[in-house]
Amino acid sequence: MQQFLHTLQVTTRGKGLVEITPQIVPWVEARGIRTGLLTVFCRHTSASLLIQENADPDVRADLEAYFERIAPEGDGYIHDAEGPDDMPAHLRTALTQVQLSIPVASGRPVLGTWQGIYLFEHRRRPHRREVVLHLLGE
Repeated sequence: MQQFLHTLQVTTRGKGLVEITPQIVPWVEARGIRTGLLTVFCRHTSASLLIQENADPDVRADLEAYFERIAPEGDGYIHDAEGPDDMPAHLRTALTQVQLSIPVASGRPVLGTWQGIYLFEHRRRPHRREVVLHLLGE
């Protein structure tokens, strides 16, 4: 059994979904693990992770619009230390996830044909986010 750890730096442009599959798959392949488990962990409370369709950009647009409706800015939140997008960002993270577990088979993450791994930025301004990859297997 072997394990590997790596931190991705992901630059965002503000709110929205950033596909990180292209950074993750080659890293996993280069480790030589044929069968195992990949954990993807976002080290933030105002950004999250999703596995979502990566073929039709309308899916991403609809997801982003939906989260704008269910956790809007300026909705009378008490916590606004970093601006009006502060608490809505925390709510959006709470409604999604900061960790994904993805099986690895034949040396690759087991993703469906149209699935991609995304960092979901919930803040308006650009950020540099850290996503930790932990791979365990043989």
